[in-house]
Amino acid sequence: MNQVKGSQSIGFGESPYLISSGSVVGSKEAEGPLAKLFDMTNQDDLFGAETWEEAESNMQKEACVLALGKAHITPEKVRYLFGGDLLRQGIATSMGVEALQIPMFGLYGACSTSGEALALSAMSVAAGYGDYMLAVTSSHFGSAEKEFRFPLGYANQRPLSAHWTVTGSGAFLVGTEKSHVRISGVTVGKIVDYGLKDSQNMGACMAPAAADTIAQNLQDFGRKVEDYDRIVTGDLGYVGQDILFDLMQGRGYDIKTKHMDCGMTIFDQQSQDTHAGGSGCGCAAVTLAAYILPKVKKGEWKRILFVPTGALMSTVSYNEGASVPGIAHAIVLEHC
Repeated sequence: MNQVKGSQSIGFGESPYLISSGSVVGSKEAEGPLAKLFDMTNQDDLFGAETWEEAESNMQKEACVLALGKAHITPEKVRYLFGGDLLRQGIATSMGVEALQIPMFGLYGACSTSGEALALSAMSVAAGYGDYMLAVTSSHFGSAEKEFRFPLGYANQRPLSAHWTVTGSGAFLVGTEKSHVRISGVTVGKIVDYGLKDSQNMGACMAPAAADTIAQNLQDFGRKVEDYDRIVTGDLGYVGQDILFDLMQGRGYDIKTKHMDCGMTIFDQQSQDTHAGGSGCGCAAVTLAAYILPKVKKGEWKRILFVPTGALMSTVSYNEGASVPGIAHAIVLEHC
Protein backbone atom coordinates (compact mmCIF):
# COMPACT_ATOMS: atom_id res chain seq x y z
CA MET A 1 0.00 0.00 0.00
CA ASN A 2 1.30 3.46 -0.87
CA GLN A 3 2.15 5.64 2.12
CA VAL A 4 2.35 9.38 2.62
CA LYS A 5 5.72 10.01 4.23
CA GLY A 6 6.20 13.12 6.34
CA SER A 7 5.14 16.39 4.77
CA GLN A 8 6.33 16.03 1.16
CA SER A 9 7.05 12.40 0.29
CA ILE A 10 5.35 9.23 -0.90
CA GLY A 11 6.58 5.68 -0.39
CA PHE A 12 5.24 3.15 -2.88
CA GLY A 13 3.93 -0.16 -1.53
CA GLU A 14 4.21 -1.88 -4.90
CA SER A 15 6.97 0.11 -6.48
CA PRO A 16 6.79 1.09 -10.14
CA TYR A 17 9.78 0.03 -12.20
CA LEU A 18 12.00 2.14 -14.39
CA ILE A 19 11.94 -0.22 -17.33
CA SER A 20 14.05 1.46 -19.99
CA SER A 21 15.55 4.75 -21.07
CA GLY A 22 16.82 6.58 -24.13
CA SER A 23 19.51 9.27 -24.35
CA VAL A 24 20.27 11.57 -27.29
CA VAL A 25 22.97 14.27 -27.18
CA GLY A 26 24.79 16.75 -29.36
CA SER A 27 28.38 17.33 -30.38
CA LYS A 28 29.84 18.87 -27.21
CA GLU A 29 28.36 16.12 -25.03
CA ALA A 30 29.77 13.57 -27.47
CA GLU A 31 33.23 14.95 -26.71
CA GLY A 32 32.82 14.71 -22.93
CA PRO A 33 33.61 12.01 -20.35
CA LEU A 34 30.34 10.11 -20.95
CA ALA A 35 30.59 10.13 -24.75
CA LYS A 36 30.53 6.36 -25.26
CA LEU A 37 27.56 5.81 -22.93
CA PHE A 38 24.85 7.73 -24.78
CA ASP A 39 22.45 5.88 -27.08
CA MET A 40 22.69 8.44 -29.86
CA THR A 41 25.06 11.31 -30.59
CA ASN A 42 25.07 13.74 -33.47
CA GLN A 43 27.86 16.05 -34.58
CA ASP A 44 25.20 18.21 -36.25
CA ASP A 45 23.48 20.00 -33.37
CA LEU A 46 20.60 20.84 -35.72
CA PHE A 47 19.76 17.12 -35.96
CA GLY A 48 18.73 17.56 -39.56
CA ALA A 49 16.43 20.47 -38.79
CA GLU A 50 16.50 24.14 -39.80
CA THR A 51 16.14 25.66 -36.32
CA TRP A 52 17.42 24.93 -32.81
CA GLU A 53 13.84 24.50 -31.58
CA GLU A 54 12.99 21.93 -34.22
CA ALA A 55 16.26 20.14 -33.45
CA GLU A 56 15.20 19.86 -29.81
CA SER A 57 11.88 18.36 -30.86
CA ASN A 58 13.71 15.81 -33.01
CA MET A 59 15.84 14.83 -30.02
CA GLN A 60 12.77 14.25 -27.87
CA LYS A 61 11.14 12.05 -30.48
CA GLU A 62 14.31 9.98 -30.90
CA ALA A 63 14.74 9.56 -27.12
CA CYS A 64 11.15 8.34 -26.75
CA VAL A 65 11.49 5.93 -29.64
CA LEU A 66 14.70 4.54 -28.12
CA ALA A 67 13.13 4.03 -24.69
CA LEU A 68 10.07 2.32 -26.17
CA GLY A 69 12.15 0.22 -28.55
CA LYS A 70 14.39 -1.15 -25.81
CA ALA A 71 11.30 -2.36 -23.95
CA HIS A 72 9.57 -3.61 -27.11
CA ILE A 73 6.57 -1.44 -26.25
CA THR A 74 4.49 0.40 -28.84
CA PRO A 75 3.24 3.95 -28.16
CA GLU A 76 -0.34 2.64 -28.06
CA LYS A 77 0.44 0.78 -24.83
CA VAL A 78 1.58 3.93 -23.00
CA ARG A 79 -1.21 5.47 -20.98
CA TYR A 80 0.22 8.95 -20.46
CA LEU A 81 3.31 10.93 -21.39
CA PHE A 82 4.76 13.52 -19.01
CA GLY A 83 7.16 15.85 -20.78
CA GLY A 84 8.67 19.30 -20.79
CA ASP A 85 11.49 21.55 -21.89
CA LEU A 86 12.80 25.10 -21.39
CA LEU A 87 11.07 26.82 -24.29
CA ARG A 88 8.00 29.01 -24.15
CA GLN A 89 4.76 27.02 -24.04
CA GLY A 90 6.82 23.81 -24.08
CA ILE A 91 6.95 23.71 -27.87
CA ALA A 92 9.92 21.34 -28.05
CA THR A 93 7.86 18.69 -26.31
CA SER A 94 4.48 19.26 -27.95
CA MET A 95 6.00 19.23 -31.42
CA GLY A 96 8.47 16.46 -30.62
CA VAL A 97 6.05 13.85 -29.29
CA GLU A 98 3.11 14.73 -31.54
CA ALA A 99 3.75 11.80 -33.87
CA LEU A 100 3.58 9.30 -30.99
CA GLN A 101 -0.05 10.21 -30.27
CA ILE A 102 0.23 9.45 -26.53
CA PRO A 103 -2.04 11.44 -24.18
CA MET A 104 0.27 14.11 -22.82
CA PHE A 105 0.79 16.31 -19.79
CA GLY A 106 3.08 19.25 -20.57
CA LEU A 107 5.34 20.17 -17.66
CA TYR A 108 7.63 23.01 -16.67
CA GLY A 109 10.03 22.65 -13.78
CA ALA A 110 13.02 24.26 -15.51
CA CYS A 111 16.03 21.95 -15.15
CA SER A 112 14.17 19.85 -12.54
CA THR A 113 11.63 18.70 -15.14
CA SER A 114 13.04 15.16 -15.42
CA GLY A 115 12.41 14.68 -11.70
CA GLU A 116 8.90 16.10 -11.97
CA ALA A 117 8.11 13.85 -14.93
CA LEU A 118 9.48 10.74 -13.21
CA ALA A 119 7.60 11.52 -10.00
CA LEU A 120 4.27 11.93 -11.78
CA SER A 121 4.88 8.85 -13.91
CA ALA A 122 5.66 6.75 -10.84
CA MET A 123 2.68 8.11 -8.90
CA SER A 124 0.35 7.38 -11.82
CA VAL A 125 1.57 3.79 -12.18
CA ALA A 126 1.47 3.20 -8.41
CA ALA A 127 -2.09 4.54 -8.29
CA GLY A 128 -3.17 2.04 -10.96
CA TYR A 129 -3.91 4.51 -13.74
CA GLY A 130 -1.92 2.59 -16.32
CA ASP A 131 0.73 -0.06 -16.85
CA TYR A 132 3.12 2.21 -18.73
CA MET A 133 3.98 5.91 -18.48
CA LEU A 134 6.61 7.80 -20.46
CA ALA A 135 8.68 10.64 -18.98
CA VAL A 136 10.74 12.81 -21.33
CA THR A 137 12.54 16.14 -21.26
CA SER A 138 15.13 18.03 -23.26
CA SER A 139 17.26 21.14 -23.60
CA HIS A 140 19.43 22.61 -26.34
CA PHE A 141 22.31 25.03 -26.00
CA GLY A 142 21.27 27.03 -29.05
CA SER A 143 17.58 27.37 -28.19
CA ALA A 144 18.24 28.06 -24.48
CA GLU A 145 20.77 30.81 -25.21
CA LYS A 146 18.33 32.42 -27.63
CA GLU A 147 15.45 32.11 -25.17
CA PHE A 148 17.10 33.22 -21.94
CA ARG A 149 20.36 35.01 -22.74
CA PHE A 150 21.80 36.07 -26.10
CA PRO A 151 21.62 34.54 -29.58
CA LEU A 152 24.82 32.62 -30.33
CA GLY A 153 25.79 35.10 -33.05
CA TYR A 154 26.10 37.82 -30.39
CA ALA A 155 29.24 36.07 -29.07
CA ASN A 156 28.97 37.55 -25.58
CA GLN A 157 31.50 36.70 -22.88
CA ARG A 158 30.22 34.26 -20.28
CA PRO A 159 31.10 34.72 -16.58
CA LEU A 160 32.83 31.88 -14.76
CA SER A 161 29.67 31.22 -12.73
CA ALA A 162 27.66 30.51 -15.90
CA HIS A 163 26.56 27.03 -16.92
CA TRP A 164 26.67 25.41 -20.34
CA THR A 165 23.20 24.20 -21.35
CA VAL A 166 23.31 20.54 -22.35
CA THR A 167 22.08 19.67 -25.82
CA GLY A 168 20.28 16.44 -25.06
CA SER A 169 17.07 14.58 -24.39
CA GLY A 170 16.35 11.73 -22.00
CA ALA A 171 13.24 9.54 -22.00
CA PHE A 172 12.18 6.93 -19.43
CA LEU A 173 9.54 4.20 -19.53
CA VAL A 174 7.98 3.65 -16.10
CA GLY A 175 5.56 0.82 -15.45
CA THR A 176 4.51 -2.37 -13.72
CA GLU A 177 6.79 -4.60 -15.78
CA LYS A 178 9.65 -5.79 -13.58
CA SER A 179 13.17 -4.54 -14.19
CA HIS A 180 16.31 -4.17 -12.08
CA VAL A 181 15.46 -0.60 -11.05
CA ARG A 182 12.45 0.37 -9.01
CA ILE A 183 11.20 3.77 -7.93
CA SER A 184 10.50 3.22 -4.25
CA GLY A 185 9.58 6.78 -3.33
CA VAL A 186 9.49 10.44 -4.27
CA THR A 187 9.86 13.75 -2.46
CA VAL A 188 8.16 16.65 -4.19
CA GLY A 189 10.06 19.89 -3.72
CA LYS A 190 8.90 23.34 -2.66
CA ILE A 191 9.85 26.64 -4.24
CA VAL A 192 12.78 28.11 -2.34
CA ASP A 193 13.82 31.71 -2.99
CA TYR A 194 16.87 33.30 -1.34
CA GLY A 195 16.40 36.51 -3.33
CA LEU A 196 19.26 35.96 -5.78
CA LYS A 197 18.87 37.75 -9.11
CA ASP A 198 21.91 36.63 -11.10
CA SER A 199 20.62 34.37 -13.87
CA GLN A 200 24.24 33.66 -14.84
CA ASN A 201 24.79 31.96 -11.48
CA MET A 202 22.06 29.34 -11.46
CA GLY A 203 24.01 27.03 -9.15
CA ALA A 204 23.65 29.54 -6.34
CA CYS A 205 19.94 30.01 -7.14
CA MET A 206 19.20 26.26 -7.11
CA ALA A 207 21.36 25.04 -4.23
CA PRO A 208 18.96 26.15 -1.46
CA ALA A 209 16.12 24.18 -3.07
CA ALA A 210 18.33 21.11 -3.41
CA ALA A 211 19.32 21.31 0.25
CA ASP A 212 15.69 21.71 1.30
CA THR A 213 14.48 18.70 -0.69
CA ILE A 214 17.37 16.41 0.29
CA ALA A 215 16.93 17.21 3.98
CA GLN A 216 13.17 16.71 3.70
CA ASN A 217 13.65 13.33 2.03
CA LEU A 218 15.94 12.16 4.82
CA GLN A 219 13.44 13.33 7.44
CA ASP A 220 10.33 11.97 5.72
CA PHE A 221 11.84 8.51 5.19
CA GLY A 222 13.73 8.44 8.48
CA ARG A 223 17.05 7.86 6.73
CA LYS A 224 20.65 8.89 7.16
CA VAL A 225 22.97 10.15 4.45
CA GLU A 226 24.75 6.79 4.62
CA ASP A 227 21.55 5.00 3.54
CA TYR A 228 22.19 6.22 0.00
CA ASP A 229 25.08 5.12 -2.19
CA ARG A 230 24.84 8.43 -4.02
CA ILE A 231 22.90 11.65 -3.65
CA VAL A 232 22.79 12.99 -7.20
CA THR A 233 21.86 16.58 -7.98
CA GLY A 234 20.95 17.70 -11.47
CA ASP A 235 23.03 20.71 -12.38
CA LEU A 236 24.30 22.71 -9.43
CA GLY A 237 27.79 22.71 -10.91
CA TYR A 238 30.96 23.65 -9.10
CA VAL A 239 29.57 26.85 -7.57
CA GLY A 240 26.30 25.29 -6.45
CA GLN A 241 27.98 22.22 -4.98
CA ASP A 242 30.01 24.27 -2.50
CA ILE A 243 26.87 26.13 -1.44
CA LEU A 244 24.93 22.87 -1.11
CA PHE A 245 27.62 21.39 1.16
CA ASP A 246 27.49 24.46 3.42
CA LEU A 247 23.69 24.49 3.58
CA MET A 248 23.51 20.77 4.36
CA GLN A 249 26.22 21.12 7.00
CA GLY A 250 24.10 23.83 8.61
CA ARG A 251 21.24 21.32 8.83
CA GLY A 252 23.48 18.71 10.42
CA TYR A 253 24.21 16.60 7.32
CA ASP A 254 27.56 15.94 5.69
CA ILE A 255 26.97 14.70 2.14
CA LYS A 256 30.43 15.36 0.68
CA THR A 257 31.41 11.71 0.28
CA LYS A 258 28.03 10.74 -1.21
CA HIS A 259 27.34 13.65 -3.54
CA MET A 260 27.48 13.62 -7.33
CA ASP A 261 26.33 16.36 -9.67
CA CYS A 262 25.28 15.65 -13.25
CA GLY A 263 26.44 19.06 -14.42
CA MET A 264 29.95 18.34 -13.13
CA THR A 265 29.96 14.83 -14.63
CA ILE A 266 28.79 15.31 -18.20
CA PHE A 267 31.57 17.73 -19.25
CA ASP A 268 35.29 18.07 -18.62
CA GLN A 269 35.45 21.55 -17.13
CA GLN A 270 39.01 22.27 -18.15
CA SER A 271 39.27 20.85 -21.66
CA GLN A 272 35.72 21.80 -22.71
CA ASP A 273 35.59 25.29 -21.16
CA THR A 274 32.19 24.80 -19.57
CA HIS A 275 32.84 27.10 -16.61
CA ALA A 276 30.51 26.12 -13.72
CA GLY A 277 29.34 22.92 -15.45
CA GLY A 278 26.37 21.64 -17.40
CA SER A 279 22.71 22.57 -16.94
CA GLY A 280 19.39 22.35 -18.73
CA CYS A 281 16.53 19.84 -18.61
CA GLY A 282 18.61 17.43 -20.64
CA CYS A 283 21.59 17.48 -18.28
CA ALA A 284 20.18 15.37 -15.46
CA ALA A 285 18.03 13.30 -17.83
CA VAL A 286 20.78 12.05 -20.14
CA THR A 287 23.24 11.54 -17.28
CA LEU A 288 20.66 9.42 -15.46
CA ALA A 289 19.88 7.40 -18.58
CA ALA A 290 23.45 6.84 -19.77
CA TYR A 291 25.58 6.77 -16.63
CA ILE A 292 23.56 6.37 -13.43
CA LEU A 293 20.91 3.78 -14.34
CA PRO A 294 23.44 1.18 -15.58
CA LYS A 295 25.18 1.33 -12.19
CA VAL A 296 21.88 0.81 -10.36
CA LYS A 297 20.86 -1.99 -12.73
CA LYS A 298 24.13 -3.83 -12.09
CA GLY A 299 23.82 -3.35 -8.34
CA GLU A 300 26.95 -1.21 -8.07
CA TRP A 301 24.70 1.33 -6.38
CA LYS A 302 21.88 -0.24 -4.36
CA ARG A 303 19.96 2.92 -3.56
CA ILE A 304 20.40 6.45 -4.85
CA LEU A 305 18.58 9.75 -4.45
CA PHE A 306 18.17 11.50 -7.79
CA VAL A 307 17.52 15.22 -7.28
CA PRO A 308 17.18 17.33 -10.46
CA THR A 309 17.26 21.05 -9.71
CA GLY A 310 15.60 23.95 -11.50
CA ALA A 311 15.93 27.75 -11.62
CA LEU A 312 12.41 29.08 -12.12
CA MET A 313 12.90 32.15 -14.26
CA SER A 314 11.65 33.52 -17.55
CA THR A 315 12.74 36.25 -19.93
CA VAL A 316 9.97 38.43 -18.48
CA SER A 317 10.88 37.89 -14.82
CA TYR A 318 14.57 38.49 -15.52
CA ASN A 319 13.94 41.73 -17.42
CA GLU A 320 11.69 42.96 -14.63
CA GLY A 321 14.42 42.42 -12.04
CA ALA A 322 12.71 39.57 -10.19
CA SER A 323 14.66 37.05 -8.12
CA VAL A 324 15.32 33.52 -9.38
CA PRO A 325 13.58 30.91 -7.17
CA GLY A 326 14.70 27.30 -7.21
CA ILE A 327 12.96 23.95 -6.96
CA ALA A 328 14.17 20.35 -6.69
CA HIS A 329 12.35 17.02 -6.82
CA ALA A 330 13.82 13.81 -5.39
CA ILE A 331 13.37 10.30 -6.80
CA VAL A 332 14.47 7.25 -4.80
CA LEU A 333 15.88 4.59 -7.15
CA GLU A 334 16.75 1.11 -5.86
CA HIS A 335 18.35 -1.97 -7.35
CA CYS A 336 16.13 -5.04 -7.35
